[in-house]
Parts: sequence; structure tokens; C-alpha cells
Amino acid sequence: MAGHSKWANIKRQKAVIDAKKGKTFTQLSRAIIVAARSGIPDPAGNFQLRTAIDKAKAAGIPNDNIERAIAKGAGTFEGDGSQLEAIRYEGYGPGGVAILIEALTDNRNRTAADLRTAFSKNGGNLGETGCVSWMFDQKGVCTVEGIEDEEQLLEAALEGGAESYEMTEDKTAEVFSEVKNLESLNQSLREKGFQVADAELRWIPSNNVEVSDPEQARSLLKLIDTLKGLDDVQNVTANFEMSEQLMTVSMS
Repeated sequence: MAGHSKWANIKRQKAVIDAKKGKTFTQLSRAIIVAARSGIPDPAGNFQLRTAIDKAKAAGIPNDNIERAIAKGAGTFEGDGSQLEAIRYEGYGPGGVAILIEALTDNRNRTAADLRTAFSKNGGNLGETGCVSWMFDQKGVCTVEGIEDEEQLLEAALEGGAESYEMTEDKTAEVFSEVKNLESLNQSLREKGFQVADAELRWIPSNNVEVSDPEQARSLLKLIDTLKGLDDVQNVTANFEMSEQLMTVSMS
């Protein structure tokens, strides 16, 4: 967990938000569509939809766009014939690093071709279904900010059904639970007065590959960036460990 969390923190610090706004809007809108389609199109009774809407609002997506995405998911938006489906792709990056990609697409062939190109140009290869997914477990993750008392966090987390937590930076922690407990964990933490910045499902690697070669590190991070930049890609998860210094140098 630590390697991926550390990498995610550095990425957040170095991100240029305006340059990625268009991509972010597309990702978050699609997440709303899928959430509305997979459950009821009412955020009050659909935790996945409620979370997707909260993320969209935090990113500054206008309410009209959010309502349109909900309508598309519910099938009540006129003139929209496209059907998005959620697909998971798997592959290997430089150094044998396992990579899971979650995508939302209306054209499987296009998405697979884009992913295959991204892998081949950056020292990796797109694999068959099941080739790396066995190395990951899906968990619920709540990101909690502004933590003053770690003991209080632990108590609230356990009451909410958490399995573990990890301090990722000063006053910020990620609290992990089984998928089915994410909603109750999120609610429990909020009721105890904790600031939950995000609640999501995430794939967590059960083992990690140590990356220490600078060229390998640069290729790997470039591959992940390229994958995340594709319109159909929602999330990318990899099972690597890398020193903070090497990450910073490789991403500069």
C-alpha cells in the first residue's frame, strides 16, 4: 500500500489541475453515468452515485452537467444512444510490474487498441484477463484529512468496520475496509467528526515489485501517465515500490 500511496501523493502535488480539467470532467461524468445505471438514479439511496456526485462537485463540474450524466445513466436523456460499459484490463509494465486498468467505454475495440499502443510504446505489454488480477484485492478506502489524534481515528475506524489504516502524509490517512463496509465506514468517520475527503473502491496489491533502476522507473511512470491520459480510462493501479527520491527524479 505504501508505495502506491506515496506515488499518489507526489502525483497530486505535481498535478497541474487546469491542464487536466477536461479529462477530469469526462472521467467524473462517466462515473456518474455508470453509478446511476448500476443502482437507482437517486443519490439518497445510491452510495456510489452520491460519492461520484460529490467528486464532480469538488472538481467544479456544473450542476447541469451532473444532472445530464444522471439522466444518461437512468436512460431518460433524449438523443443519447451510446452505451458505456465498465471493463477491467490487465498488463505488465517495465520490470514485470503488474498493472490493472479500469475503463468505461462505448467501443471495446478502440479502448483495447489504445491501451495496447500505450503499453508497447512504454516497455510493457497488455495481457489476458486474469494475468495479474490475482495479485490485487479490491478494498474500500476512505481518505481522511486534518487528523489531530490518531487514537481517535483508530477507534472510529474500528467502529465503522475498518480493517486497517495508513498515515500517508502529515495529518492524512487512508482507512481500508471490505468493499461492503465502505458506506458504513464513511458514515462512521463523518459522524465522529473526521473530514473524509474521498471514499472509493480501490485495487490494493498483495505484493509489490521493487523498482530501483532510473530508466525502468521513468518508463514505468510514463506508461502509467499515458494510460491515465486515455479518455476511456478511469483508474490505473500498479504493484510497485519506489523510493520517493527516484519517483521525484523520474517524474521531473
